[in-house]
Amino acid sequence: MSSGLLARLYIPAQVMVLTFLIAEWTGSYAIGGAVCTSMTIGQAIAGPVRGRAADRTSVAKVLVVSGFFQAAGFAAMIAIAHWVDGARWWLMLFAALATGLASPPLGQVARSMWPRIAHGEAREAAYAVEATLQELLFVVAPMLATFVVAAWSPSAALVVLATWALIGPGLFAAALWRAGIRGGLGSGDPGSSGGVVRVRGFVSMLCFFSLSVGALVSMDLVLVGWARERGEPGLAGVMAMAWAVGSLAGGLVMGGFPRSRLWVRSGFCALGLCAVVPVLPPVSAGSPWAIGAVLALGGTAIAPLLAAANGRLADLAPPERRGEAFGWASTAGTTGIAVAGPLAGSMLDLGGPAAAGATCAALLVTAFGVVLLHLRRTGTLTPAAEVVEATADRRGRAVDDLPR
Repeated sequence: MSSGLLARLYIPAQVMVLTFLIAEWTGSYAIGGAVCTSMTIGQAIAGPVRGRAADRTSVAKVLVVSGFFQAAGFAAMIAIAHWVDGARWWLMLFAALATGLASPPLGQVARSMWPRIAHGEAREAAYAVEATLQELLFVVAPMLATFVVAAWSPSAALVVLATWALIGPGLFAAALWRAGIRGGLGSGDPGSSGGVVRVRGFVSMLCFFSLSVGALVSMDLVLVGWARERGEPGLAGVMAMAWAVGSLAGGLVMGGFPRSRLWVRSGFCALGLCAVVPVLPPVSAGSPWAIGAVLALGGTAIAPLLAAANGRLADLAPPERRGEAFGWASTAGTTGIAVAGPLAGSMLDLGGPAAAGATCAALLVTAFGVVLLHLRRTGTLTPAAEVVEATADRRGRAVDDLPR
């Protein structure tokens, strides 16, 4: 478990570091959002492909090879930013896409190995512990990344990410090799796909994941813009840490409670993000204390919301298709990021952090409306106790599927 989590340490910082790099190179947050979107598209394509490869071939080989090529992609992005004029920013789109396509399947592999070594309550406990510890990645990674940005430069921070993209998967592969896992993780049966999307209410839940994940991830870009306007880029990591700590606390407290109504948690999460807008400039002076306090308080609703949403998704899907269902949810979240990133970046350029924050809040309010319509159509479902693996993940998907 520890090697799998350490391997993913660099992933939550990707969007933040790339935003700093592109904003410094071109002066535009919209371009930064577009570059992150390009990488996100690559990751969306690579996710199921790499996961399938890990099921059917040597998982250690898949991790090492994909990690090498992703590190090479980061290196190419650094070279472009240093040796190519910012007016030719479109070249970075291709480099970002290739980097995303090379993403190693760290999250898929980490979760797929538990059924091989644990069963019943032990397996559920392993998933719950991993998911809760995973939230710490969103505390540590942004802090480390913004420290490197503030102390040296965005390029130096991306060098660190590239280095860990090479080392992390290798360490995880070595741990799996020592554990005797040297082939694929799957049964070799490719199965079928497509039927789960026809389940009543499933598409509306995908819409919810798309809107909510897009809004939450795009707030990182808002925090970067606010911190750069103050001339203190390190504050972006501090605010992200406050938000993540709030989410972690909410997940730990609510994790022991029965799953409450999804619409209630969705409403509280939307309210928390709406509360951030009035404390952002130009609406207010943008006090770090005020922003941090609101983020920490509002963040407590994120993990409980996504825990309920993941449980609802599992209740909708047939038992034999739950893995496919969560794969679709990951794709939906990635699509949401691809749309929300450039939108928030454009609003940041046009109206400042408050306008970009209001855009993210509006997406969450829309997600709340989608949940109400979904529940009205589908009604009450029988809870599925098996799904605990994403309980404390505030982004609602495997970390390796989140460009940060």
